[in-house]
Amino acid sequence: MPPVPATSSRRAVLARAGAVGGVAVAGAVVAPGTAHAAFVPARYRGAPLLSSGSRHLVSRFSYGITPSLAASVRQDGGGSAWFEKQLDPAKITDTDTDVDGLRSWWSGLSRTPLDLWRRQVTGVEGGWEVMADYQRWLLLRRVSSQRQVLELMTEFWENHLNVPVNGDGPFTHRVSYGETIRRHALGSFEDLLHAAITHPAMLIYLDQAVSTKKHPNENLGRELLELHTVGRGTYAETDVKSSARILTGWLVDLWDTWEPSYSPDAHWTGPVTVMGFSDANPLADGRDLTRRYLTYLARHPATAQRIARKLVRKFVRDDAPQALVDHLAKVYLDNGTAIKPVLRALVAHPAFASAAGAKVKDPCEDLMSTFRALKIFVSRPPEGDAGEEHAANVMLWQASSLGAMPLAWPRPDGQPNDNESWSSPSRLIASMELHFVLSGGWWPEIGITYRSPGQWLPQPSVRFDVLVDHLSQQLLGRRSTSALLQACCEHLDVRPGEHITREHGVVKWNMPRLVTTLLDSPMFLTR
Repeated sequence: MPPVPATSSRRAVLARAGAVGGVAVAGAVVAPGTAHAAFVPARYRGAPLLSSGSRHLVSRFSYGITPSLAASVRQDGGGSAWFEKQLDPAKITDTDTDVDGLRSWWSGLSRTPLDLWRRQVTGVEGGWEVMADYQRWLLLRRVSSQRQVLELMTEFWENHLNVPVNGDGPFTHRVSYGETIRRHALGSFEDLLHAAITHPAMLIYLDQAVSTKKHPNENLGRELLELHTVGRGTYAETDVKSSARILTGWLVDLWDTWEPSYSPDAHWTGPVTVMGFSDANPLADGRDLTRRYLTYLARHPATAQRIARKLVRKFVRDDAPQALVDHLAKVYLDNGTAIKPVLRALVAHPAFASAAGAKVKDPCEDLMSTFRALKIFVSRPPEGDAGEEHAANVMLWQASSLGAMPLAWPRPDGQPNDNESWSSPSRLIASMELHFVLSGGWWPEIGITYRSPGQWLPQPSVRFDVLVDHLSQQLLGRRSTSALLQACCEHLDVRPGEHITREHGVVKWNMPRLVTTLLDSPMFLTR
């Protein structure tokens, strides 16, 4: 293996590219920032690429554009048609049968809550180990699934209604919680909110599982208002107390069975008022009251604003335009909190089209899009310690090295989705190292299939500038620019017109450096 180039020198090459004059390509000079596609022979230009609008839409609502995904988008009739098809994931069945089967790779994901708890207290298998397997399942599912919008929206809502995977107790019901979120991810927020707030994982995490009329616990009642619905500044402490009283009765047995239940004996009765919601609350069975209360919160204008703003920050830009937020909030309320109309309105708005490249990939998005771009195949791991070095298990530690693992944000507010949180120098250096290691196929080594260097060549002999353009299409979903070509030329000390074969040093030794130059570019690190 050739020496790993210093990260600082790679950064310098990328920084210089585009800061100096044009690149000489096939005897002509291409101005900085422009495509050099005109100098690429037609036979090397590959399949038609997506339009800029379709590429932007698919980039925002997938875990990375690949040639196969681009082909599917073209087959569906373009980005808008693909997106509409994605909103009906039940009709997308081509390869997802195998994706759904990924769960069976880790036996703990199918165990009952009681069985999981018993295995933890007897030292057979810790809850953290099961949750690590849950995170691995999520990573591989997001890499492999054809239902990209469903997976993205499931992740969005699991962060909005966050139950961290690293809690002692909620893990017993955490897999079921994630599946519940996934079932409702493209339905209505009202139904999603009710399913999440009354789920045993949420009840355990925010102490509602032991909240009774004699000793109401305010944690869930408060976070329901502050984080899940209307937000700070819209309610008072008296509202929090009533919110907690409304939710009493929803319990989980934390001692023997770990089963959820509703106990009328534990429900607080008497008048309750939360903001504009009032109820005499005379019945011991408060389940209908819970439903009406959550419906009120889901349909509150402040909730509409909060949900709309979070969607804009996730899928458009950090500095959410208020006009777009107001528009989405109105669509949300006009459609009874249905999620699909809001997503349609979001992608149709001019602010969405103008925000291409404005979002930085978070660590998991970077990892998953790298696996997708490099066409890495991961096989099923063996059970037990024998599989610890297996790629399906190592993926999680790779995500950790970038600064975040799926659904491990320790606070109830969920992982941030702004650029600043994921734009530190340490994050960039970690991403560069990840890209280089995976491009070289050096780690992990077990249970994984990488492309060989020669497989990146479009022909047995090809000019270097043509190879860069080919790689740009394969890895970035777009034609190369003179800035990208210059970065590649400087990084590998190769001339644009130099002919590359399998015996050339670029292929024999330096293909990882070439591929990594593209993966380290802003075009790959942003969405």
